[in-house]
Amino acid sequence: YAENQSMFLDSLVGDAAWRAKYAKSLDGKAIPFEIIEEGIRATHPFAVFQLRAMLSVSYFEKALYELPEEEITAENIQKLADEIEVKIQGGFSPRPLLSVPHLISDEASCYYQGYTLAEMSVHQTRSYFKNKYGFIVDNPNVGPSLTSVYWECGNSRPFLHLVKDLTGKELSGNDWISVLQENVEDKIAREKKEYDEMIEKEKNQCDDDGSDLDLEMTVRFVDGDEVIADSSQIGLLGACKEFEKFVDGRIAAQASA
Repeated sequence: YAENQSMFLDSLVGDAAWRAKYAKSLDGKAIPFEIIEEGIRATHPFAVFQLRAMLSVSYFEKALYELPEEEITAENIQKLADEIEVKIQGGFSPRPLLSVPHLISDEASCYYQGYTLAEMSVHQTRSYFKNKYGFIVDNPNVGPSLTSVYWECGNSRPFLHLVKDLTGKELSGNDWISVLQENVEDKIAREKKEYDEMIEKEKNQCDDDGSDLDLEMTVRFVDGDEVIADSSQIGLLGACKEFEKFVDGRIAAQASA
């Protein structure tokens, strides 16, 4: 349930449109699309390995719990982990299964499949918004929809019901698979279009320094007992700027020491 929400927000950071608006240099210049393109070419062809790695954890845990008690030895567990990695990932994983902390922590037992289900929901939710509105980043309709369907009910609604309530469909991996199957050149062209549209939108908007940003909460930056900044006194962005000054000063002091 929680990962369904947090992983959706995580996904926005990878969108070219989001980066065009928010990933800026100190002098306010947007990240060049060439950097985004380089990242897509370097990672997208291998994105399926993330899915396989996530599945491996859950399938290993299933196989482990199905082992007869008399066969549970350190040697057999290691062998089973190797077999699952080769079977699902096509070879030994750069992150060995037995290094995944969820597998050796009792409170996280049989939990890891939640990440896979949440990622399925992320792509299904993104597809729903894109099909309905055409875009997600800074879309004023997205927040209220997430609030009313995913957030306000808390844990009073089962996860699978939430996804269907919002998207109108049962949870499936179809949208995730579609993303993985997208041709690299097609993905670059689509992301470039969304990047250019956001850059153009930014040009046509009045300058907004965000000084009136109000999250209806108080944020304090503290270092031990020292309160560096308090948003209730100087606003959120004002507090952020004070914290930046604090960090810059700390770095300068260490450099001159």
